[in-house]
Order: sequence, then structure tokens, then C-alpha cells
Amino acid sequence: MSKFTPDTIDRVRAAADMVEIVSAQTDLKRAGGGRYMGLCPFHDERSPSFSVNATDKLYHCFGCGVGGDLFEFVMSTENLDFPAAVETLAERYGVEVTREKEDPQAEKRRQEKARLTELMDRAGAFYSNYFQTADEARKAREYLAGRGLDAEVLARFGVGYAPSAWDTLLVRSQRAGFKVSELERAGLAQKGRNGGFYDRFRERITFPIRDARGRTLGFGARAMRDEQGAKYINTAENELFHKSEILYGIDQARPAMAKADRAILVEGYTDVIALHQVGLAESVGIMGTALTEQQVAQLSAVVSTVVLALDADAAGQKAMLRAQEVAAGRQLRILVAAMPDGVDPAEMAIEDDGADRFRQLVEGAIELAEFQINLILSGVDTSSPRDRDRGLAEAAPVLAKVPPGATRQELIRRVTEKLQIDPSVVLSRVEAAEAGETETSSQMPGKPSTSQTAPGRASGQVPDGPTVETATRPVLSRRERTERWLLAMCVARPDEGRQWLEKLDTRHLTSPLIERTVEWLKGHLDDPASGLDPEDRELQKMVAALVARADPDLVGTGSIRRNYLELELAALEDDIAAAAREGDATRRAELSRQRSELVEQIRRAGADEPVG
Repeated sequence: MSKFTPDTIDRVRAAADMVEIVSAQTDLKRAGGGRYMGLCPFHDERSPSFSVNATDKLYHCFGCGVGGDLFEFVMSTENLDFPAAVETLAERYGVEVTREKEDPQAEKRRQEKARLTELMDRAGAFYSNYFQTADEARKAREYLAGRGLDAEVLARFGVGYAPSAWDTLLVRSQRAGFKVSELERAGLAQKGRNGGFYDRFRERITFPIRDARGRTLGFGARAMRDEQGAKYINTAENELFHKSEILYGIDQARPAMAKADRAILVEGYTDVIALHQVGLAESVGIMGTALTEQQVAQLSAVVSTVVLALDADAAGQKAMLRAQEVAAGRQLRILVAAMPDGVDPAEMAIEDDGADRFRQLVEGAIELAEFQINLILSGVDTSSPRDRDRGLAEAAPVLAKVPPGATRQELIRRVTEKLQIDPSVVLSRVEAAEAGETETSSQMPGKPSTSQTAPGRASGQVPDGPTVETATRPVLSRRERTERWLLAMCVARPDEGRQWLEKLDTRHLTSPLIERTVEWLKGHLDDPASGLDPEDRELQKMVAALVARADPDLVGTGSIRRNYLELELAALEDDIAAAAREGDATRRAELSRQRSELVEQIRRAGADEPVG
């Protein structure tokens, strides 16, 4: 995709309301001077340390160190890349985007896809309006009301109704300027035996399936009569709609997921809607029972815990077991909320006290390994030695994946007692399975080990896309904190800060990024946030964090000098260590003398506040 013009990015930044954007994730209170404070949405804390600069549209957390501009905030909290964040904000605030020149074929494909997306959104709006107003849709409204779903939540999810006529949407869309071929590509129309086209969805309740940005990509449609064939039909796979990559309700659930650091996974459309209605807004649907790697990737970018609340039938149990496979290599905790037989979340939510019962199931969710062991043991005929052996053979690999500790010990005890097998035999089988797992992993270099730090959320790295950083991110060293405070103070007091920036060189600095930041500040200290390359996200984030921290009122007399001296001391200690490694006693003694003098200078500096 071609880059946005700098003017587009500037206009989006100017139009966006930073306080409104951040307030969707955490409550903010005005702290004066265009600054706001709140609890950090990226890590757990009790005292507010998250600062927002509403004027410059920047944020910084003094607790965990995250920071950036409004684009970075949207990227992190909504799991978007930079172009998608720009487009999302442009749509939200009515800014027309323009792009630099690109390959004509690529531009054509982009425009065609944009047309299809517009067509799908228009279809969703038509179905929703028809559901709310048409007499033909009355039975559909009554049916969903009977399921306990109120009009407000149905409207929020865009639930609609497709008329029974063969070509209602087809005709309306053509009148709006869309081609029949576009309706076919979008999965809204299909070809009949006689060569003509007709609406794919007719006389059905429609559930728009949206991506994380709220764009309609497809529909699920429920029949209103038994003679209509399949109870549910979906949009067929096409260039917009890939069922395996989508979580139903993700556009509505993502803020709540990020805030709760948890996602509740259910199967059906009405399950999701019902749970949102009763306040469990972190719920999303997998639209069936096959949890995919793409869905897990979306979840792990936003939350650290997933609670599976799937039907207790065989298909639901199989989905829960597969969840462990697709989540391998990611630091994603998977729990199971055991649903009663024959009851789905939507049914439970509308019962008297049903919402509280469901919450209790979620809060009492058990580890996936415990669920697997319970499932295996429940299917063993303990009167048959052969079946007990089978149960042990199935349980051992599950136990082998549980880290050593109390949980594994308890599960081994259950297996031992249920199967009536000597504990030493069970333990040896588990150790053998564990050894086999390790050997298999070592022979498969492409397979991630569950003991490795997962890419993305827990490590703070972004190998494939943006993620929400967490409190497990590396803690800054004292030296790193000192250099960042120094740079922030130089931004806050540019007249004084220039001389100290010129004194800094690579000896004082801890990383290439900080070196690039210093070079940028030397030439842009009066307005460091302007003119940055929007594609250089690392430098954007660092400068934004410094500007967010830059408060002249926090820079006491001599503060910049003292921080510089602290960095000089750190550099001098590096030199002393190097001299020691080289066995240069004379140089080491001279450097140690300089160090003593510098320590005394720092002691006498008398800055108004402590370093870092």
C-alpha cells in the first residue's frame, strides 16, 4: 500500500481528540496545562502514573515506560498497523486521506476493495433498518425479543433482516451505482441456473461480521422457517471475508478486552450479543468450534487470558482441546468455563440470576490441562485394566505439558487415584512423555517451544504487528532512566538544554535509538514532535515520550547538569571496567581519580530533585 501524504497525517493528527481516544481505555482527570492523568491501560497499577498531553497529543506512563503519539496509542490498543491507525482516525474524525503515487495496478486493487467494503457497509445498514422498521421483519424482532435480546444491543451489533423477495438488495445496490459483478464478489448475490442473479440472503436474520475497525466483511444469516435449508449460512470466502481470521464482535469487545485483560470465547452470534447485554463486553465469538491460529494471534495481541465458554458437547470439547495446539508458543493463558449440558451462554444470560451464574462460571474457570484431565478420566472404565492403561496413555502427554509444581502434582494425584495405578508408574510415564516432547521440539526447529518467551504481548516485541505492552516489559535501568530524564528536561528547557545535548556522545548513551534521538533533538529542540518521518515509529515513540514528560515546572536549578554528570559517571565507570579488562593499571588509577572528583561534583550539584 502506498504511503499517506505528510499533509494527510498532519490533518488527521489535528482533527483527532486525544483525550476522547484515550478515555475509551481509561478514565482521565485534568492535571492542568493541557495535561491529564489516569491509570495506565498497559499495566496494572493503583496510583495514576499515565500522563496525556492533550495539546501535543502524546502519552507516557511513568510506571512502565510506554509512550508515543496518538497513532501509537491506537496501534497498541486496537491492534492495528500504522496505515490502519491513520485510516481509522480519518474515518472517525471525517478527514479525507490522500496517498502518494503508487503502482497503478495496486491503486486499482485498493480502490476495488474499498468499493466492496462500502457495498458491504451499505448492505448492513439496509438490513439493519429493514429489521427495525419493516412489517415483514416483525416475526424476526419477536423471535429475538423472545431470546431476551433488547433493541438497543441488537442495533449496536447491526442485527438486520434480509427481505424474502429475490432481488431487493440487488436492485437497491444497482440503483446506488454498484455493479452486479461487485455484489457477486462481495458474496451478496449469486448466479441462478438460468443465468440471472439473485440475493444470497433472503428471509433471514442477518448478523454483520465486522473486522476490528468495524468494517462489515460478511454476514451470518439465520433462517426463519424450517424449509429454508441450513439454519445458518455465511458469506462464502472471498477477497474480503476470511472466516478463520475473524472473531465475531471484536469491534465491540476490544476496548473491554484490553481493560479486563481477558477475552471470553463463545460460539454463536446470539451468545456474544446476550453477554454484551448483561455487561460481559469482553466476549467474542469464534463462529463455530474451530479456533484458528489467526484468531489466537488477535487475542494474544490484546489479552493475556482467554476463557473458553463453549458448549459442553463433543464439538465444543474438541475445540477446547485444539485451543492448546493453536496457542502453542504464545504466552496466552487458556481457561475453561464448564458450561452445563444443553445450555448455551445466550440461554443462561437471560435466565433469572443467569448472568451472575455465568460470571461465576467465568471467574471459576479452570486451567485447560485440568479440563483435559477431567475429560479423560470421565471416559475411563475403571473396571477394565486395559481402559485404565488407555486413560494413562492419554493423560501422560497432557501432564507433561504442565510445568512442575503444585498444579501438576495435584493432577497426577487425581490420575493415580482414579486409575488405581501406583504413583511411581504415573510419574515415570509423565517423565517419558516430557522427554519425548523435548526431543520432538529439538528436532523441529520451526516449532516454537512453549518455554520460550512468546512474541508479542509478554515480551514487548512486535514481530508481525502492533501489540499491547504489559507490565512484564523490561524495566529500565537507572542509566536509561537518567538519560531519558535528561533529554526530557532539555526539551522542557531548550535554551539551557542545547549546551548539554552538544556535550553528549556515544559514550554516554545506551542504545542506537537514543543516539538517533539525541541527533534529532539537536536540530529540532524547539518543536521536536514536528517533522518526524511517520514511518520511523521507534523515533516517533521515543520523542513523543520525551515531549510528554517535558514539564518546565519539574526542572529545578542544576537538574540538567546533574543528570549529565550522572551519565558522565556511568561512561567513566565503563572506561574503568575496560581498563581493568585490559590490565592497564596506570589508566585505571587515573580514571578512578577522575571518578572520585566527579562523584564529589555530583554531591555538590544540589539539584532540586533526584535523578530519574
